[in-house]
Amino acid sequence: MSVEIDPQELGFHRPFTTEVSEVLRIRNPNTHPIAFKVKTTAPKQYCVRPNSGRVEPGKEVEVAVILQAMKQEPPPDTKCRDKFLVQSVAITGDKEFANLASIWDAIEKSSIQEKKIRVVFLSPAGTSSGAAHLETPSKPLAANDTQATPDAAPPAYSSPVDYAGSQAESKSSTEQNQREEPLSVAGVAAVATSQNSDMSPDELKQQLIQAERVIAQLKQDQEGLRQRKTASASDKSSSKPAELAQTVRSGTEGVPVKLAAILCFLSFMLAYLFF
Repeated sequence: MSVEIDPQELGFHRPFTTEVSEVLRIRNPNTHPIAFKVKTTAPKQYCVRPNSGRVEPGKEVEVAVILQAMKQEPPPDTKCRDKFLVQSVAITGDKEFANLASIWDAIEKSSIQEKKIRVVFLSPAGTSSGAAHLETPSKPLAANDTQATPDAAPPAYSSPVDYAGSQAESKSSTEQNQREEPLSVAGVAAVATSQNSDMSPDELKQQLIQAERVIAQLKQDQEGLRQRKTASASDKSSSKPAELAQTVRSGTEGVPVKLAAILCFLSFMLAYLFF
C-alpha cells in the first residue's frame, strides 16, 4: 500500500536569498487509490503545493516544494537538518466518495505508511557539488628528473613593522647628523689643542700671536658687517615692521661659533703657558 517517492532526497541549489523550487513525485503502484499527506519539520521555511491529495492506481502526482527566500546566505559548509514526511493510506471501497479530511480522521494510525525524505543544500547549478580543490602548479622538471629552480628569485617581503623600524632609524640618524654639525668647529679646536700639547713654548707663542691677529681681523669684519646692516636698516625705514625687526635681530646676534672656538683655544693656551 506504500507509494513510490522520487527523488529519495530533496536537493536545493544555491543561492538561497531567492525562492528555490523542487518537484517531488508521488507514484501509486497499487490497484486501489491512495490518499497522501506531505509534512515537514520546518513548515515556516517551506511551501508545499499540494500538501495532500489522492493518487489513482498506476498514476503519479507532482508536488512542488518551495524553499522560501532567506535574508542571508548560509555558509557553504552548512548542513541542512530539515526533513519531509510523506504519509499514505489506502482508500477502500466504502470511502470511495468520502472527502480526504474524513478519511484521515477515521483512519487508524497503524494503517498509515510513512516515508522520510531528507533535505540537502547544493552548490549553484552548473558547478560541481563537491568542494573545490585548489591545485598548486607543478614545477618544471630538469633533465635528471629533478625539480628545476625558478630563474628569478621571489621578491623579498618586508613587513610593516620592519618598514616602520627602518624609517625610525633613518630619522634618528638624520637628527644625529644635524646635532653633530654645530659641534664640528668645537671638535676641530679640541683636536688642534690635543695636537699642540706637544709643541714647544716658542711655537705656542707664535700660534698665540697669529690667533690674536685672526681675532682682531674677525672683530673688524664684524664691526663692518654691523655698520652695513645698520645703514641698510636706515635706508629701509619704510619697509614692513616684520622685516625691520628681522634686520635688527640679525645685526645683534651673538658671537659666532668660530670666534667662540678660537677664544676657547686662546684661553687654554694662556692657561697652559702661564699656569
